[in-house]
Amino acid sequence: MKSIFKNVVIITMFSLLTRMLGFFFHIYLSRAIGAEALGLYQVAMSIFMVLLTIVSSGITLIISRMTASYRVIQNRKEIGSLVSSSMILSLTLSVILCVVVLIFKNLFANLFTDANCINILIILLPSLIFSSVYSVFRGAMWGNDNFFGLCVSELMEEVVKIVVCVLLLSFGMSAIQYAMSVAWSFTLSCLVSAFFVMLLYFFYGGKLGRPTKIYRQVLIKSAPITGVRMVGSFVQPLIALILPAQLIATGFTSSQAMELYGIAVGMTLPFLYVPSALTGSLATALVPDISMAHAQNDSEHIEKRVQSSLVFALFVSFLVAPIFTAIGDRFGVFIYDNALSGTLLQFSAWIMIPMGVSNIASTILNSIGLEVKSFINFIVGSVFLFVSILFLPKLIGVNALFVGMGLSSISSAVLNLLMVKKKLKIKLKITKTFLMFLLFSIPVMAISSFTCALFEYIMPMFFSLSLSMVIGMIIFVLLCLIFNVVNFEMYFVKFKEKFVGKAKISKFKRKNAKKT
Repeated sequence: MKSIFKNVVIITMFSLLTRMLGFFFHIYLSRAIGAEALGLYQVAMSIFMVLLTIVSSGITLIISRMTASYRVIQNRKEIGSLVSSSMILSLTLSVILCVVVLIFKNLFANLFTDANCINILIILLPSLIFSSVYSVFRGAMWGNDNFFGLCVSELMEEVVKIVVCVLLLSFGMSAIQYAMSVAWSFTLSCLVSAFFVMLLYFFYGGKLGRPTKIYRQVLIKSAPITGVRMVGSFVQPLIALILPAQLIATGFTSSQAMELYGIAVGMTLPFLYVPSALTGSLATALVPDISMAHAQNDSEHIEKRVQSSLVFALFVSFLVAPIFTAIGDRFGVFIYDNALSGTLLQFSAWIMIPMGVSNIASTILNSIGLEVKSFINFIVGSVFLFVSILFLPKLIGVNALFVGMGLSSISSAVLNLLMVKKKLKIKLKITKTFLMFLLFSIPVMAISSFTCALFEYIMPMFFSLSLSMVIGMIIFVLLCLIFNVVNFEMYFVKFKEKFVGKAKISKFKRKNAKKT
């Protein structure tokens, strides 16, 4: 079994690069097209993501798990048949969905508060077909632990999207035309990534087999997962429809409501997903790792993975959240030239913590075949979210979204952890770690706020923000070292073993070469 540590390092390196490109592109996009156009695109994209979930989510996970299982018994022929059969199934499903949207175009148009959104959705439709191809090969490579290839393809997709979008936006346009240009860039990037990941699959020795009735097995196994995630994917479009409507009901115009939604979802939320660049890497590597350990009944391995993964998720979240709470307002002004986005970031930064834990706990449940249980916990959390956006906008405006997200993440995290503890029959020793991290956050926030205010008098905002953030992170890591909360030594040992081991092997080969 490949080292999960190695996989996490590979995924993290590429994920950070991809996320950084995406983050800076998002900054450019918000400044280039404005909050209103960003809001239009986000609303159309929320509906598209429901369709994408139907095509790819369940099939990708099942192919990954089945591939990992076939690897245990070394049945490469069955993997080829699995990929071929799944490809036919996925392509058929994506074409059917595209046809349905085009036939019932007027019905879909009535879902949006702005009629222009349907045109954006139609531009995105070819992405369903491209994504159906991508998801099948991605699942097979995922199950084979070919994370390097997956990361390269995701990076390629991001680069293509940025280049195409920048070229299209170079022409002066209206808000709707800007939004449509962004949609075209997304569609073209999906085409490139689908073609690229297919080439990588064959490059890594993957093969296609004769399509068999295994597609029925894929369909039966993926249907519950797809159904679960499809229902879950309705959350985002419902938010996109309900929140602007509730804001309008409180007295905002349609344009103002869409602008507020664009600021909240398009400018503030990307900050909240910063820790996921690391926790997401871990989640990706966990699925095949725990799936194989579960197939081999290796309970000791699973318990170690669960414990270390949850601590890692807490560490990464607390590394960033206190700093954004302290100086998030300045980030909004500097990056987006928008004071409201920074204020919203300060208000919502704490959500990163339960969100990170919930993500890892949910991944663990998915790895052992408990997607439905995880989904039920998600639905319970979503109740808090919808109650918040239905009744709180009249009291706290667009902040209702973040209150709802926070309550939803907390409930989902707690329920997922209880389910992991119950099903795996393990003890989750993270309460003390969580409380220690919470205490460390107090001096981190105070020092970050003080240093940023001090540096602003003597240097440009970029340097004051960067130095304050670095100092805050260093303080947090030092506190973790002083109180021995996180075992950093374990990771250094792994790095040492990895590279020293490689050096010894290389030296041994050179000696043998000289002898011969």
